[in-house]
Amino acid sequence: MEQRCPHPAGSVRSLAELDALVTGCRACPRLVEWREEAARVKRRSYQDWEYWARPIPGFGPADAPLALVGLAPAAHGGNRTGRIFTGDPSGDLLYQALYDLGLASQPHSVSRTDGLELRGVRITDPVRCAPPENKPTPGERDTCRPWIARELELMRPTVRTLVALGGFAWQAVLPALAAAGWQLPRPRPVFGHGARIVLPAADGGPPLELFGCYHVSPRNTYTGRLTPQMLRDLLTTAATSAGLNPDTPRR
Repeated sequence: MEQRCPHPAGSVRSLAELDALVTGCRACPRLVEWREEAARVKRRSYQDWEYWARPIPGFGPADAPLALVGLAPAAHGGNRTGRIFTGDPSGDLLYQALYDLGLASQPHSVSRTDGLELRGVRITDPVRCAPPENKPTPGERDTCRPWIARELELMRPTVRTLVALGGFAWQAVLPALAAAGWQLPRPRPVFGHGARIVLPAADGGPPLELFGCYHVSPRNTYTGRLTPQMLRDLLTTAATSAGLNPDTPRR
């Protein structure tokens, strides 16, 4: 029987090493082609940009007690700027909310060199490359899973709360959490905005509290399904659960 080579994430011993390694991944041909095509064609408003056009690493301190998990980079957002939730409307809403709570140093995120810092929060995606129509295939999601599983495993000493931004993130992160050392209930918990469940550690270590939140995409925000106040309220609860002391959200 042919043996599969171990995933490169398995041998990584720090988040800094993982972040550097993931940017060179070319495991999914369709995603590689799409991200590089977007960088060649570009949007008219970004003709002067040199696109990142590689997988996107996580962003935020390695010892963060709060993790936020999205879907995948946007073709002309993170795929352009090289930082998660940066350069698109989804990021505009998310970073404004984090700033309002004192968890980000500034309310805007336009490039990976703009000086933005996160406080007690790390943001990551289960799929690291921009997919066509923002829809990764199940195979691409599963191929990418070892990156986030190892990331969460390396965060176990400090992470206490995780917010899944959207149903895709919720479904994608559950098996990654199991691989990283937390126990999942049966049946598996159902996603919903405000869903909240405690996952015990398989080895008796600290548990993780998992929250569900509607994704911060324009599809949700422009229709009012997710308002800035709803986002701030949920992030306040999650940050408090993580042991952070968020500022009082502005009304």
